Amino acid sequence: MRKPIMAGNWKMFKTPVETTAFFEKFLPLVAEAQHAEVAICAPFIDLPAAVAATQGSKVGIGGQNLHWAKDGAFTGEISGPMLRAIGCQYVIVGHSERRQFFGETDETVLKRTIAALDAGLTPIVCVGELLAERESGRTNDVLKTQFDGGIAGLTPEQFARIVIAYEPVWAIGTGKVATPEIAADAHRALRGYCEAHYGRDAAQAMRILYGGSVKPDNIKGLMAQPEIDGGLVGGASLEPNSFAGIVNF
Repeated sequence: MRKPIMAGNWKMFKTPVETTAFFEKFLPLVAEAQHAEVAICAPFIDLPAAVAATQGSKVGIGGQNLHWAKDGAFTGEISGPMLRAIGCQYVIVGHSERRQFFGETDETVLKRTIAALDAGLTPIVCVGELLAERESGRTNDVLKTQFDGGIAGLTPEQFARIVIAYEPVWAIGTGKVATPEIAADAHRALRGYCEAHYGRDAAQAMRILYGGSVKPDNIKGLMAQPEIDGGLVGGASLEPNSFAGIVNF
């Protein structure tokens, strides 16, 4: 059985003070949650407060991006060893907003993923199609291209340590959500690519999260699909009761 992961992506929201206040309310709400791993991926400036607030709890903390170098003259960047040193367990790689606004490519996704693994982090590797690609029937082609360029370069041992997140770009922050069936179809296609490249056992063990306007009122339907192994949650992870409602689906 694949253990679900509910991961919150705070994007560019919250100060350290707000981070501490969030966890004061959130942690008691999910203290009994044994059925899923829970993670919050916070802005870099909030990570020390998040790690301190979750000490002794089962909630893991992650970054939202990392550079592929361990150190160097890369002004404004953060490395995997830095995230690990501060207490992070996870890091998001290749989020659609990074691809759309900051020049992320499948090649750099692979480099960042390997860097995360080398630092002992669990990378949540994002893939997903644009609305135009969905409407032109190219969803599976896009996912295959992103898988081949951004994931398939991993060794089997590396592959076994990642998490994949399917995020249809047209459903992120728009209020639109892929139906559970649409999401499950994409997850099934991704698992098929995993099986073709890494074998059936590895594909069956791979956790594939859904991201795209996940809310307390749609999480149950999504999680009813056997192919969906959790959520990468944006806006609904910013409020303690809302994200707890998703975790405790």
